Amino acid sequence: MTVIIPGMNMNFERVPVRPACEQESLLSKWQNHSLDNLIELHNKAPVWNDDTQSYVLNFHGRVTQASVKNFQIVHDNDPDYIVMQFGRVAEDIFTLDYNYPMCALQAFAIGLSSFDSKLACE
Repeated sequence: MTVIIPGMNMNFERVPVRPACEQESLLSKWQNHSLDNLIELHNKAPVWNDDTQSYVLNFHGRVTQASVKNFQIVHDNDPDYIVMQFGRVAEDIFTLDYNYPMCALQAFAIGLSSFDSKLACE
């Protein structure tokens, strides 16, 4: 999964994105590799666990059930800093944690998109 969000300025304020045409949208800028004032994030790759014979992510106890919907979002420059994590804790209950530079609305929208495999697909 790839996540594109507006960047931050020197005062830690989000850079406004106001596309006047389709070529100025976040998606168009990302497709054209024009990432000025944008932050590109990716899901963290799981690691193989010999004990469980499966790929796993460390959610530090925040996620308690295995699910294909569980994921963590990181920046390529610092894969140990979890910007966002989303995962199952009960049959119909999920947890969502986020950190700077993501805001609550962005994290919630990304979490919602994981429920429909056709939304936010590359």
